[in-house]
Amino acid sequence: MDARFLRSFTALLVAASFAALPLRTQAGLPPAVNGQPLPSLAPMLEKVTPAVVNISTKTRVRVSNPFFDDPVFRQFFGLQSSPREQVEQSLGSGVIVDAAKGYILTNNHVVGGADDITVTLQDGRNVKGTLVGTDPATDVAVVKITADKLQALPIADSSSLRVGDFVVAVGDPFGLGQTVTSGIVSALGRSGLGGSSFQNFIQTDASINPGNSGGALVNLRGELVGINTMILSPSGGNVGIGFAIPTKIASEVMEQLIAHGKVNRGSLGAQTQDITPNVARVLGLKNNEGAVVTRVQPGSAADHAGLEVGDVITSVNGQTLQNSDQLNNALGLLPANSTVSLTALRNGTSRKLSAQLTPQKLATLDGTKLDPRLTGVTFSELSDQQASQGTTGVSVAAVNPNSRAAQAGLAAGDVIVGIGNRRITSLRDLQGLMAMRPRQLVLLVATDEGLNYVVVQ
Repeated sequence: MDARFLRSFTALLVAASFAALPLRTQAGLPPAVNGQPLPSLAPMLEKVTPAVVNISTKTRVRVSNPFFDDPVFRQFFGLQSSPREQVEQSLGSGVIVDAAKGYILTNNHVVGGADDITVTLQDGRNVKGTLVGTDPATDVAVVKITADKLQALPIADSSSLRVGDFVVAVGDPFGLGQTVTSGIVSALGRSGLGGSSFQNFIQTDASINPGNSGGALVNLRGELVGINTMILSPSGGNVGIGFAIPTKIASEVMEQLIAHGKVNRGSLGAQTQDITPNVARVLGLKNNEGAVVTRVQPGSAADHAGLEVGDVITSVNGQTLQNSDQLNNALGLLPANSTVSLTALRNGTSRKLSAQLTPQKLATLDGTKLDPRLTGVTFSELSDQQASQGTTGVSVAAVNPNSRAAQAGLAAGDVIVGIGNRRITSLRDLQGLMAMRPRQLVLLVATDEGLNYVVVQ
């Protein structure tokens, strides 16, 4: 018999048999095979999805235009001299973690600086959200809503996750509506990705896209293990490399935000760096593990504990350290006045030290004292964490929204790395350059998006 005829005949038999089945059987997969039900995430997701919300924000931004700053131009066209505003809108996601009190975990970059927050529940209700507090250093924020019949997600201990565990991401990508994607834990402890100061991300290949930020990453028991926060993508879309903030970090930050409205971090008062092969050779170390102390602030917790430049911190509270990022993460999540146990190597000898973290006090400088164009801006030294990450410059601690600098685009959290074509590394550098009274004030600013120039009129 011809082989082609046999294949055609077999296909016809299969098609005829399928057509003879009841319509209900044709519509989907059978509920069971050999008596075993087919696996499905649907029962778990029925409990999870009501706790994941859509968050939309509106932020009013003052707009500056050089033509409108010209009094002759304004008089000729009869324009008002008051600054104009435009409204920026953004979308993201959030997770209800306390149904009774209406607390929602999300990202700082979703709600930080927003003037209006609207939370849309899965059942379609729109509820006004109130910002409880934000922490840019971890990109965590807490929003509170008042509504009945809320459903919260239980929080799991993310430290028990293993590479290869199945996870599910739930959020609202591109404003399409609630969407579920699945994958595995691709890696743990990811850092050095830019953005937030404290990084210990869960990496997953579950599809995460714009709008998923602040949404839930859950295990197969429907427990929250992470807050989806960012992707790594050359195109801006999902390529299977997404990151979530572990609940171990998010929940600890949330507790402080609810209690104080901000995170009161303790400071060790020491700057550190990773151990390169050259540093290991100079210090006579057997490996590159730990963080080497490069500076100890006089009178700080590190100074009182007996830390010295050249010491290698190898563990914090019994947790072994691989690099300075892990040290920053471990210390940065502890509140002020916490006592920490350190293990440090000095000249090949291991030492046990105890330090009580103190509130970090950064020197500040009022922009009014530098130049009238900088009125309303407060500058400060970089934090220990920023300095340990290799950041240089001067931090913008606060900006009055009605100031010239704000209208030019300067924002709190920016880092000034230069004035014109001159680099600055300290408040003293900033004072020195501004004392020269530059005719055109051009600030070289480092933001999460990279370097850009801000011209203050």
